[in-house]
Amino acid sequence: MNKLLHILTRFGTLVILALLCIGFSIATWDDYHPDRPQDARKLARQIAAESPDAHVLIVVPKGKDNQEFAEQLEQTLAATKVQVLGTVQGGAVDARNKLVELGESNTRVDYVATHYFAAQIWRPLRPEGFDPLKAQYPSLAQTAVWYPSSYKWPVFLRRENVLTVLNLISVTAIVAIGMTLVIITAGIDLSVGSLIALAMVTAAWVFRYFGEGGEPTLFGLCVGSLTAIGLCALLGLVNGGLVTGFGLPAFIVTLGMMSIARGLAYKISGGSEPIDFNSELFHRLAMGRNLLGIPNPVTLTAILYLTAHFVMTRTTLGRFIYAIGGNAEAARLSGVPVKRVLLLVYAVCGAMCALGGLIYASKHDDGQPNLALGDELQIIAAVVVGGTSLAGGEGKVMGTLVGALILAVISNGMLLLKVDTFSQMIVFGLLILGAAIIDRLKLRSWKVN
Repeated sequence: MNKLLHILTRFGTLVILALLCIGFSIATWDDYHPDRPQDARKLARQIAAESPDAHVLIVVPKGKDNQEFAEQLEQTLAATKVQVLGTVQGGAVDARNKLVELGESNTRVDYVATHYFAAQIWRPLRPEGFDPLKAQYPSLAQTAVWYPSSYKWPVFLRRENVLTVLNLISVTAIVAIGMTLVIITAGIDLSVGSLIALAMVTAAWVFRYFGEGGEPTLFGLCVGSLTAIGLCALLGLVNGGLVTGFGLPAFIVTLGMMSIARGLAYKISGGSEPIDFNSELFHRLAMGRNLLGIPNPVTLTAILYLTAHFVMTRTTLGRFIYAIGGNAEAARLSGVPVKRVLLLVYAVCGAMCALGGLIYASKHDDGQPNLALGDELQIIAAVVVGGTSLAGGEGKVMGTLVGALILAVISNGMLLLKVDTFSQMIVFGLLILGAAIIDRLKLRSWKVN
């Protein structure tokens, strides 16, 4: 029994995450209709293998993803002997008009290459709409509509959904790194949501100040980002200073800072209206994909977690942080510079908030003073669910990452299952209470009074 409890204590969150993923995968098992560029390449190779000298018309709806699908089709077919008659990107009427044009010019069309949506939804490509065209135009008589084969696959496990989940949780996960350090020292930081908004507004204001025709220069982007990080780190330092210098409870100090930072955000923006800016370069921070098609915020999150894990497990600073959370007075008597470490921890938490705010600013192309309201609750929940003890001295950064993923998986899974918002709030509340109860039971060696 003790061995089982030890395993659950150490790997319980991973087990929960795995069970959630399995459960939502089963619950969202459904038909999958491929429409990615790699699916287009596979379709093109199938056409070329079936008929090397075929004449192919490419048809897709409007949209960036559909354009990429069509481009991959055309590029792959161009490398073979297949002749591409053209690409139609538009609506059902556009597809019909092109087919009529080819029919009237007596141009042979062997295949219409498309994907599931157009093939099954658009009337001109369905039998009831296409058969009359085949009867009217001899060059279309043998035309076949080809699209990537559909198959069963969980909606939850589709690559696009997985990347969406990771991307949406990135800000919470990044800020939760700083919160983990604070909670391990037996503290708390309730100001993180307000600091995120302050970072957004500060960066946006500086971007506008250095803007040329509404678009900030590279120098302005650097100055704005560094200013936001510096300001939030400074306010985090103030939190740490008040906690260590005056012995004030972290709860009270950061509660006051939560109000101060939010007020500063409204002051800088001149009210509740966002500060807009236009920068394609900065927009890529949140919306770009550079490494294996993985969103940039996800890549940044992974780098930060690996760094934080190394610091907490392989450096003297990490040992100091755990020592302070276990017993601050004993740590001080052992030579640990308690005040300096606490100042650093709260400053790092502020800096993580700034990074989260910059990602939000990049995503929305503005600074919104009323954004991230209540985010501190979700961030603290990620840390607690991840196994970090609210009493301090115990917890792992990677556990926080798992906790953030658990919250994201539950949220996304319930969204896919169309669970209403109020039920989601109940589930999250029960999850937080459950994590807190487990934390207390662990402190009591799993004994219930």
